[in-house]
Amino acid sequence: MPSSISVRALTQIDDIDAHTWDALNDQSGGSYLCSHHFLKAFETTACVIPKTGWQAQHLIVESSPHENPAQKEVIAVMPLYVKGHSYGEFVFDWAWADAYQRNGLDYYPKWLCGVPFTPVSGARLLTSDKSRESAAQALMQWVQASKLSSLHVLYTTAVDQQALIDAGCLARTHTQFHWRNAKWPSFDAFLATLTQPKRKKIRAERRKVSQAGVEMTAKTGGQISPEDWQIFYRCYAHTYAMRGNKPYLTEAFFSAIDPAHCLLILASQEGQPVASALLLLDQTTDPISGQVMRKLYGRYWGGLAHIDCLHFEVAYYAPIQWAIENNIDVIEGGAQGEHKMARGFVPVQTQSAHWLAHPGFFEAVENYLTQERAGNAAYAASLNSPFRDDPHD
Repeated sequence: MPSSISVRALTQIDDIDAHTWDALNDQSGGSYLCSHHFLKAFETTACVIPKTGWQAQHLIVESSPHENPAQKEVIAVMPLYVKGHSYGEFVFDWAWADAYQRNGLDYYPKWLCGVPFTPVSGARLLTSDKSRESAAQALMQWVQASKLSSLHVLYTTAVDQQALIDAGCLARTHTQFHWRNAKWPSFDAFLATLTQPKRKKIRAERRKVSQAGVEMTAKTGGQISPEDWQIFYRCYAHTYAMRGNKPYLTEAFFSAIDPAHCLLILASQEGQPVASALLLLDQTTDPISGQVMRKLYGRYWGGLAHIDCLHFEVAYYAPIQWAIENNIDVIEGGAQGEHKMARGFVPVQTQSAHWLAHPGFFEAVENYLTQERAGNAAYAASLNSPFRDDPHD
């Protein structure tokens, strides 16, 4: 039956019911990070509001039969924002903004499609496979009609990326470092697969923390108490303050997200908290293959005392140990960080899609991204694996 497509934007995610949004998110893989609940937490705790440079414009794509235009069905939704800056994205376009400014053009405001403050790949066109092309085209038509400078769709899946390229976007690649579980029975079994220098280094680093009298605790779900969240936020805020910055996220935000999707690592010394790390726990289903993946996303770390190697223990080794014990498939370490390879992480190419309204800048960025992709591929290929080839090493 012939149908027509209409598009509208919502200035807050609560203007669409959670069931409708989450049903489309489930069709796209079901990540908690794109759920109504997680995205709402940013808005209700004043982390993502116009005052902080994020104006929600969540896109709703509806289909209706020509015979009955009032009979509308939501076929796609997208987490979309008008941004007044480039903070909290982890895909850097400051040079593009500077080039616009030097040529007397406004780069901001711009369009951003993605999860705020979260450099994690996932579906951005929340829709069914059959409607993905229509969703990408609807997004492009919306941003082109807006007259803003550009669109940036961050940390896309392969199928979304292709739909966006077909709709007129440019492809960009990035290098992250992920830990992949080979179903090791223990942390020691994992260590045994690393090269000898890396095994020795990790054991020495863990020994330093243990000898300092630091005790580690991992909590998730209902195990996490309000006091635990307070300790975490003290650590998180203190680390930002040490760098002269204000945290992006408020204490209320961490209380608003679902603790069932949180892994909190707490470190104490002589009964006093000294450090904490928060990882987000997720389970996604590939909409094409049906493969289910259990994942941890390393997000926030903070310390209250300087203890040698404590960061590595709290942010890497304790989460890896928990992942092995709890059958987690992947730990995504966040943006950048070649140092993660010494902890058993390997390079992975992630991607984003971009469109610029100005024809001259579109062409210039297209040429730049071609060179950048080649550079990223060469960089990843130049890195030596932390895993040993010789089983007797």
